[in-house]
Amino acid sequence: MSTEFVNLTTVSCQRFKCSGRGLILPFGIEACMSIQLRAVLYFIILIYLFLGIAIIAGIHMSAIETITSRKKKVRYPDPEEKDKYITVEVPKWNNIGANVTPEILLSIIEIIKNRFEAEELGPGTIIGSAAYKLLIICALCIVSINAPETRRIKLYNVFLVTSFFGLFAYIWLFIVLSLISKDVVDLWEATITFLMFPLVVILAYLGEKRFFASKEIDMEEEERKLILAPPELDETGTPRSFRKEELLQFLRDLDQSTNLSLEDKAQLFAVNLSESMPRSRMQYRIQGARMLTGGKSLFLNLPDRLQEIYQRAVKSQPFGGAISTDHEDGGRKRTSTFNIDENPHMAILEFASSSYAVLNGEQRVTVEVTRHGFIDSIIRFRLDTIDGTATAGEDYEKLSEEFKMESGQQEKKITIHVIDDNQWEPDETFFVKLSLPEGEEKHAKVSSKTIALVTIINDDEPGFIQFEESITIVKESVGKAEIKVARVNGADGRVTVHYRTKDIDARARKDYQPADSELVFEHGEISKIIAIPIINDMETEKDESFVVELYNPTGGTQIGKHAKTVVTIINDDDYKTMANKMASLVQGDIDKLSVTTTTTWGQQFREAMNVKGGDLETAKFSHYVGHSLSFCWKVLFAFVPPTSIAGGWLTFFVSLFFIVILTAIVGDVAAILGCLIGLKDSITAISFVALGTSLPDTFGSMIAAKNSKTADDAIGSIIVSNSFNVFLGLGIPWLIAAVYWESQNLPFTVKADDLTFSVLVFSICCVLGMIVLIFRRFLGIFGKAELGGPTIPKYICSIFFVLLWIGYLTLTGLQAYGHIKW
Repeated sequence: MSTEFVNLTTVSCQRFKCSGRGLILPFGIEACMSIQLRAVLYFIILIYLFLGIAIIAGIHMSAIETITSRKKKVRYPDPEEKDKYITVEVPKWNNIGANVTPEILLSIIEIIKNRFEAEELGPGTIIGSAAYKLLIICALCIVSINAPETRRIKLYNVFLVTSFFGLFAYIWLFIVLSLISKDVVDLWEATITFLMFPLVVILAYLGEKRFFASKEIDMEEEERKLILAPPELDETGTPRSFRKEELLQFLRDLDQSTNLSLEDKAQLFAVNLSESMPRSRMQYRIQGARMLTGGKSLFLNLPDRLQEIYQRAVKSQPFGGAISTDHEDGGRKRTSTFNIDENPHMAILEFASSSYAVLNGEQRVTVEVTRHGFIDSIIRFRLDTIDGTATAGEDYEKLSEEFKMESGQQEKKITIHVIDDNQWEPDETFFVKLSLPEGEEKHAKVSSKTIALVTIINDDEPGFIQFEESITIVKESVGKAEIKVARVNGADGRVTVHYRTKDIDARARKDYQPADSELVFEHGEISKIIAIPIINDMETEKDESFVVELYNPTGGTQIGKHAKTVVTIINDDDYKTMANKMASLVQGDIDKLSVTTTTTWGQQFREAMNVKGGDLETAKFSHYVGHSLSFCWKVLFAFVPPTSIAGGWLTFFVSLFFIVILTAIVGDVAAILGCLIGLKDSITAISFVALGTSLPDTFGSMIAAKNSKTADDAIGSIIVSNSFNVFLGLGIPWLIAAVYWESQNLPFTVKADDLTFSVLVFSICCVLGMIVLIFRRFLGIFGKAELGGPTIPKYICSIFFVLLWIGYLTLTGLQAYGHIKW
């Protein structure tokens, strides 16, 4: 650390420290600033520049996604029918290695800025970035999976191949700089370094095509990609990746258990569909950059009011998702079951009957509260009486009290006292209300039968039983027809009556579920409900009817004048129209996931000026903070042409221009900051610059770890990018400089002491880290997976990776300042 930084508080305008370190900076106004103030300002500027690079790099990668997403039609033989073919669209390009990272540009700019002489900032950033990605990002990914969940690398052969080249890239640097020709890079060495890049691209491409995996895995993965490809509209306007039948099944399952708008249902369906879609590693990196800056998300997020519903739906499915995929017919048939089950730990309370009756002379009436759902808990509930024509204190004793059901208890009977005034009166009524005390809502809820009607009568006859109405009309989507049966002119004793259904033009088991059962009225009960399930076939058809009739009364009762009721099922909605409307809503939600949907400058500016691109309903505090810090960058980069112009190529080159400018400024700021605080360029590179340029990768890998079913995208992207950075980030500038110095008949000199020591330490840390990942895969204590697993072992592994990184920084720093001789 420079003593000048510690002791000097002001600087003379005649002495401008670190004035020759930058290509663009510093500005002349800094000459009269204190070193401490300049250091603080440069640190803030560096952080702000990293945010800008993250945003423009995301735009650049979106352009690459647009370019590489172009498709061609390929014909495959139909496995089900001979002499027929299936035509599918597949990408023309593969985007492996398509992104030009800031680390690579920084190294290229630095070699040109220094007149083709090697410096430490660019190469140091590449090695420091590799160490950060392998050690810190792996550590974060391991602990980001909730215990005891795990993520395991599926294509292990591919991982081993890419890991070998990821390590060999740095061993090659050591061989070139220390063993073959010390401190000199010959033209042939630079050429081979650069040519290793296409070799790794070819191997990575073969890995993407499952060349190193078994043929069985290859077929499985290709079928998954075919089935779950991003939706496209067919000629009817329905997304190709799901059909009307799937949406109708979804509507049927959802309508019977929850009351949501069509927009909410579409959002739930779209979220579940999007979770099944394959995503590229580049998309995860783009999402990481947008998450960091509060930008538009590539993932559909549900508002809090729908999140709980969705989680219940996911948990109710045997495979953890609401959409089940049918692989019959070549993977082209898909079915959907999206059931919203009750919370398995929630108790449901209701009255056993919605109406009760009591003879005036009996002086008490008993109401019954029943519980279903979760019964293994103690539940408190409250009953309150409400006056009708009967008055509390004159006709009955007021009740306002809390009661308790013990664990396992499913019913509770409560007695209400009736006052006999020995005078004739017409029948009188009052009500009993069922509710939950404060705090019980977490454990229980009440159903629709929360009010019970109590009738005080002066008759001791068993009464008549009849339907309340002779005609009952229900909607096809109602789920079940509830038909009221009344006991009139008496409620004495226990009586029964049978009921059954008969077809008219509605058909049993096609339009409704038939019934033939017994209805029981206990003493004092005067109302019952018959529930007939209605089958919603989601087809447009005329109204249909069936009959429910009462027969065989017992206990002295008789059947009244309404012995039958005609139930008419009306077609309440045009479900074809509803499905098409919902398909459009789902398509709109799915379109939000695309990184290639910016069609106009106006859309870009609207998204730039709003948190999460305008999705305020799901925005969190962190999104507002990130948006506030990066607002100016977003507005500036909204001027970049949208990807809809020229197939994304114009976006590609304009964003690349911005990246070059920002990377040049980052190089200046980092070099001057290190100079001001007394750090060597090699240390500045492996710490500040490496960390800042790797932030999008950090968030992208963590998102991939959480959202992908395997660890391939989270870890594989780290390994591949590390080798790319060496072969491109050093291969290109070395090749440029070697050609220049060869034309001058002079050697290209590279001072290798600091660089080779850093490479050696990193290689040791890399080997140790890989050993840990191998142990995690094969040892049960770690869950036999690279990521996640039991809490304590995964945190131990994560801490070990962090300690390796700290050790790498410490040893490299000690060597750079001469405390370790090399």
